Amino acid sequence: MTVEFIGMIGTQHASEIHAPSGPVIDPAYTRRFARAHEDAGFDRILIGYGSGWPEGGQVAAHVAAHTERLGLLIAHRPGFVAPTLAARQFATLDQFSGGRVAVHTITGGNNAEQRRDGDYLDKDDRYARTDEYLEILRRAWSSPEPFSYDGTFYKFDDFAAHVQPAHRIPLYFGGSSEAAYRVGGRHADTFALWGEPLRETAEQIASVRAAATAAGRTTPPGISVSFRPILGPTEDLAWERAHAILDTIVTGRSNWPARAWRTDGPPENVGSQRLLAAADRSDIHDRALWTAPAKATGAGGNSTALVGTPETVAQALLDYVDIGVTTLLIRGYDPLDDAIDYGRHLLPLVRQELAHRAATAASEPALAAGAR
Repeated sequence: MTVEFIGMIGTQHASEIHAPSGPVIDPAYTRRFARAHEDAGFDRILIGYGSGWPEGGQVAAHVAAHTERLGLLIAHRPGFVAPTLAARQFATLDQFSGGRVAVHTITGGNNAEQRRDGDYLDKDDRYARTDEYLEILRRAWSSPEPFSYDGTFYKFDDFAAHVQPAHRIPLYFGGSSEAAYRVGGRHADTFALWGEPLRETAEQIASVRAAATAAGRTTPPGISVSFRPILGPTEDLAWERAHAILDTIVTGRSNWPARAWRTDGPPENVGSQRLLAAADRSDIHDRALWTAPAKATGAGGNSTALVGTPETVAQALLDYVDIGVTTLLIRGYDPLDDAIDYGRHLLPLVRQELAHRAATAASEPALAAGAR
């Protein structure tokens, strides 16, 4: 089997341990960051969404113009752009980029963050709106004839998209609530989870697959899990680096802008609640999963780490592949340098092992036939 690797880029140098430097949009840094992922062998890069962040479609267009093959996974919140317009925007970029666009749907798990963009729907209504939105996107990308729609949230007559995507645009979908399983299980090509312990991840995979079956699908979505690998040449040096990262986060020395998203109360979204619950049980799970950064940041995003040598972290990633994960989203606390290191030291180990497994599986029937 093959596994898809996804990285994540920003338009300026910043992370939980690095204060933002340079302009909010630094074209040269953005190009260098994207090319580092392409050179490292990543399949796609995620371009995130925040209510005050640079607009992801424009970032993706810039990246597409300065890379050759790198896939573009654009985070997108339904509700702020009409789905008919979004369908044309993504299809247009897909044509210009040569079929490299994918869309990561984020329904929204923080009411205050949603309201910064003018969205006052509650969580259940947001998921119901997303359900309609994705149905319209898929139909707009595949319908040769004009069509009308009359739903709870969207209504239009005789929409005709004269631009179609260059390929079938993959839909990724994030969430950990029952509503997320239901909507994502119906629409997603790949369902994205944050990095929980193996047992809890397996439970979520089962929930996603059950929702897909309930929606009438015969093929379940792929599964993405995201981590923050922290590598070192030895186990001790990897953990030394990990604790230095945690110390910087806890003390707030980086003046990390996303700290403003934290609240004094518990997080509203189920994904963050699950990460914090895992962190409360133990700092370390399974082979190399470290949950302390999730606790330190309030689990506002993919914030659990895999710590160790490249060999240890590669085996930890393969543990998730063994329970059904098809996509690995990894990003570092030293964003650009870590992307380069992952390409040199981590991705090759995972792919080498998967190739070995495939070759072994292919040879077994021939060996069995020879034995007869």
